[in-house]
Amino acid sequence: MGFVRSVNVGRLTASTHASPRRGTAIDKQPVDAIEVRAPGPKRGGLGSGVVGDAIGDPRHHGGDGQAVYAVAREELDWWGRELGRDLRDGMFGENLTTEGLDVDAAVIGTTWAIGSAVLHVEGPRIPCRTFAGHMGEQRWVKRFSERGRTGAYLAVIEPGRISAGDEIRVLEVPAHGVTVPQSFRALMGDRDLAGQILASGAGSETLRAELEGRQ
Repeated sequence: MGFVRSVNVGRLTASTHASPRRGTAIDKQPVDAIEVRAPGPKRGGLGSGVVGDAIGDPRHHGGDGQAVYAVAREELDWWGRELGRDLRDGMFGENLTTEGLDVDAAVIGTTWAIGSAVLHVEGPRIPCRTFAGHMGEQRWVKRFSERGRTGAYLAVIEPGRISAGDEIRVLEVPAHGVTVPQSFRALMGDRDLAGQILASGAGSETLRAELEGRQ
């Protein structure tokens, strides 16, 4: 059974890779526990779904569909071997570093109970320039995209408290079977796959709108 290895939050800091007016909060640091809640829409909402976690670019990040970001420790370890460096928990900007659960095998729409919260798997992370600058690796966006295991954005269905060490209980998995990596490939230009996902009825309103815009 999977569990939360680390819970992580970020504060706004200046960066040459982000807007000088806003900065970035991608450098997440472990804390003992977090409170999660639905932050509302991107524009006019609370930003992150994690209390005390900042959002540097509210135009592209945060909101109900990107309330919490989860990455598997196993994926960080894979990249650590690939890059020849240690990648600490929170290095990818994730709020939840999991262990023993393949986040990238998750079916879109799956619900997880963690601590006293219930979360809903929404879709993949799209790598950006700020992420590339934070990592400091050549061709990072291309390499990360080719790997295709992006971690998952989560919506908050029931607010609550999540602590390091909490078990991740899978409550429900939709029958359509569309996974986070499949939705990422569709968003990256696989029109046939995008059409299949739309026809299946899978995905949140946000994901489906993005896929429809690429058809």
